[in-house]
Amino acid sequence: MMPHMGNPPPHIPRFYENLLASRLASERQMAFVSGPRQVGKTTIGRTLAQAYYSWDNATFKKAVLSGSDAVARLTGANLLSASRRIFLFDEIHRFTRWKTFLKGFFDEFGETVGLIVSGSARMDVFKRGGDSLMGRYFPYRVHPFGVGELVRPVIRTCETMPPVALPDAEWEALIRFGGFPEPFLRRDASFATRWRRLRDEQLFREDIRDLTRVMDLDQMHHLALLLAERSGEPLVAATLARDVQVSEPTVKKWVATLNVMYYGFCVRPWHRNVENSLRKTPKWYLRDWSGIGDEGQRNETLVACHLLKAVEAWTDLGLGVYELYYLRDKQKREVDFLVAKNGKPWFVAECKTSDTALSPALSLMQAATGARHAFQIVAELPYVDADCFRTMRPVVVPARTFLSQLP
Repeated sequence: MMPHMGNPPPHIPRFYENLLASRLASERQMAFVSGPRQVGKTTIGRTLAQAYYSWDNATFKKAVLSGSDAVARLTGANLLSASRRIFLFDEIHRFTRWKTFLKGFFDEFGETVGLIVSGSARMDVFKRGGDSLMGRYFPYRVHPFGVGELVRPVIRTCETMPPVALPDAEWEALIRFGGFPEPFLRRDASFATRWRRLRDEQLFREDIRDLTRVMDLDQMHHLALLLAERSGEPLVAATLARDVQVSEPTVKKWVATLNVMYYGFCVRPWHRNVENSLRKTPKWYLRDWSGIGDEGQRNETLVACHLLKAVEAWTDLGLGVYELYYLRDKQKREVDFLVAKNGKPWFVAECKTSDTALSPALSLMQAATGARHAFQIVAELPYVDADCFRTMRPVVVPARTFLSQLP
C-alpha cells in the first residue's frame, strides 16, 4: 500500500464513475478497468460495487482456485436477488488462468451479476489462460485527472464540449503535482516526492516481477529512469541499448513491458500523405509529467497525456476509433501530435511553453494531411472563453482552453 499522511484527501467525482454506472446498467458485458498503479481504479470500482474482492485476499484466492461455484458461494452470486448486483474483482489477472475462470463465472452468472474487473496492467494483452473472452467484456482505460475531467466529470455523447475555465490554483496544482489523485489532492511537495519514489519501487519490485519474466530488474529500472529524462524524445533503441548495456531486442522488449504496465507510452509517426516522412521511430512519453524537470518537456508530456486520455476515452465510449501520432519529415520539420479518427487525420497540434509565433510546420502538415484543425497549444497563455474547434485555420490556443474541451 502507498503511504498516507494526515487525513485522507477529499473525493472528487470521476468521469469514469458515471461512465461505468451507465454501462453496467445497460450492458451485460464485464467492465475491464485498467490503468496505472494508484490512478484510482479501485476507488472508482468500489463506489459502484456492492462487494469488493481482491486477489490479495486469501479467502477469495482460495475460492477462485476452487472454481466458479466456490466463488458464487462466497459472493452470494447463486442467491436470488431483486436486482442485478455489481461485484468488483481486483487484480485477478495475477492468477495464471484468470481468463478461463472469468469466462466460466460470467457464462454462469453474467445475467444476474455485473462484474468490474480491475488491474494495474493492460489485461487485454496478457495471453495467460486458454479460453477467449471475446464478446464478454468491454475495456475501460483509467487515466489521471486532466483539465476536462476536473471541470466536467460527465459522460460525453460527443467528442468535444464548450470550454470551461479551470481555477488558477487547480491548474497550477495539476502542473506541479500531476493528475494522480493522491498527490494532486494533497498538494504537498514532500508527500509527492515520496509517493513517486514508492510507486516506482512497487512497480518494479512487485508488478513487473510478478507479471513478467524479466530477471534483471535493476537494469530495466535504469532504462526506465533514462526514458523518464527523455520524455517526448524519439525512442532510439540502439542508443538506449548502449546506455543500458543490453541488446536492442532486450530494450524493445523492456519498453513494451513498461508500456503494458502503464509506466509510459509510445506515439508513432504518421506517414500517409506526408512526403519524406519518418515511418519507424516512435516518441516515448512518461505517464506522470509532475516529476519532469525540464519545463518544455513537462508541458509537452502534459498535453500528450491529455491527448492519449482523450483518444482512449472517445474509443471506449464507442464514438469511433481514435489514435494518437506525431509528424516529422526528413527535413526535420515536425508537429508534436496528430489525432486520427477512423484512420483519417482530424487535427494536428504543436506544443509550446510561451511562444505565440505560429510554427511554419503547422500549416504545412495540416495541408499535407488534410486535417480539419491545426492548434499551437501554449502552456503559459491565460484561459480564453472560445471554442478551439470552431476554427479551421492554424491558430494559437491556450492549453487551459484546449484541454478543457477534451474528456
